Amino acid sequence: MSPILIKTIQFFLSLSLLIVLHELGHFIPAKIFKTRVEKFYLFFDVKYSLFKKKIGETVYGIGWLPLGGYVKISGMIDESMDTEAMKEEPKPWEFRSKPAWQRLIIMLGGVTVNFILAVIIYIGMAYSYGDQYIPMDSLRDGVWVTEKEIGDKVGIQTGDKIVAVDGEKLKTFNSVFIELINGNTITIDRGGEQIEKEIPVDFISTLLEDEEKVRFLSLRAPFVVNKVSKGSHNAATGFEAKDEFLTINGSEAVYRDQVITLLEENKGRDINVRVKREDGSLADLVAKVDDEAKLGIEIGGFTMEDLENRGLFRIQTQKYTFLEAIPAGIDKGVTTLSSYVKQLKKIFNPSTGAYKGVGGFAAIGSMFPDTWDWTAFWSTTALISIILAFMNILPIPALDGGHVMFLLYEMVTGKKPSDKFLEYAQMVGFFLLIALLLFANGNDLYKWLFK
Repeated sequence: MSPILIKTIQFFLSLSLLIVLHELGHFIPAKIFKTRVEKFYLFFDVKYSLFKKKIGETVYGIGWLPLGGYVKISGMIDESMDTEAMKEEPKPWEFRSKPAWQRLIIMLGGVTVNFILAVIIYIGMAYSYGDQYIPMDSLRDGVWVTEKEIGDKVGIQTGDKIVAVDGEKLKTFNSVFIELINGNTITIDRGGEQIEKEIPVDFISTLLEDEEKVRFLSLRAPFVVNKVSKGSHNAATGFEAKDEFLTINGSEAVYRDQVITLLEENKGRDINVRVKREDGSLADLVAKVDDEAKLGIEIGGFTMEDLENRGLFRIQTQKYTFLEAIPAGIDKGVTTLSSYVKQLKKIFNPSTGAYKGVGGFAAIGSMFPDTWDWTAFWSTTALISIILAFMNILPIPALDGGHVMFLLYEMVTGKKPSDKFLEYAQMVGFFLLIALLLFANGNDLYKWLFK
């Protein structure tokens, strides 16, 4: 099956699940408070429905436009803009006839379900898979800066140990990328000296210039021969599988980053290489570096466990009982939400350049792996669910948060905004959402055409 098709199937499966559950979050409390729901739709049915069936007083259906979904609640000004019904006298079963606290619960139902869903997924993943991570403080010789320009921008050098971001200790290696994006300051241990640096305001913009270089930090790994390529100019040099580099021309060359640097300095020359053999013996070889700084050998052949056994870092495995998974899942949900809020603040600050990374449907679809992986699917679905929850609660008319904002105003002041005002607010919010949709998907199109 095509990788693009696999991504597309995962995208629509995840999106459909999130939309249906979000709308159920509105539908169920509406029914509890005896409010009539006229429609329950997955996707929008502009002039046409792929499927529809009326059960009781509600029409259930699937639209053809996959931009979301909706429940049409009687007596409520929503995206349907059914203003004619609002001109009639309020009926007991209508949304506008219900107490403000009931209307507030109905409007908060969608985002509440989205957040609860994410937490349930995280609880299930914690219980089923546990956590496996590399503690940041276990890196023996620091990190490898694979993209020097980006490292220089933020002030990180190969061999540095990253201690904290914004004064908060970094716990895991995998968290360093998102923390750098969200953070303002970084604390580094360089040769035993702790250095604090400001993360440039436009650091995100630098990362977005070439998204393939976003993961500009890597674990340091030894330079170990896997095999000599056929026809290599070093075929007769004497390299053997499992040979581990120690020095080049007398300079330390244990790690891949060290070897790469020395090979660059010795393009087109012969070099003296000392290696340690699999049996522990030492061998001195003379090898040729070609004009592309290559030796014509394949490296690798070791696992993460091999590297751990060498003492380069520690792999921490955390297993949870079901009861232990509950607080772990809640913590993961809260942490993910907090991280997303920090990212959103960066987006609204033009000087960061983070707005360049705003994406539409293509960007969301690309979050899924191109092979079927249930762990990755559920993890991505939980993240999108949290994003949908937060975006929907923003105080923008036409979103749940806009309705909540007007309801809170009514509850505090005792004054209900007029239907005409709500109509205009809904229209303004609708146009804002269309503009955001065009901008996000325009960004996707620009990246596809020019990057």
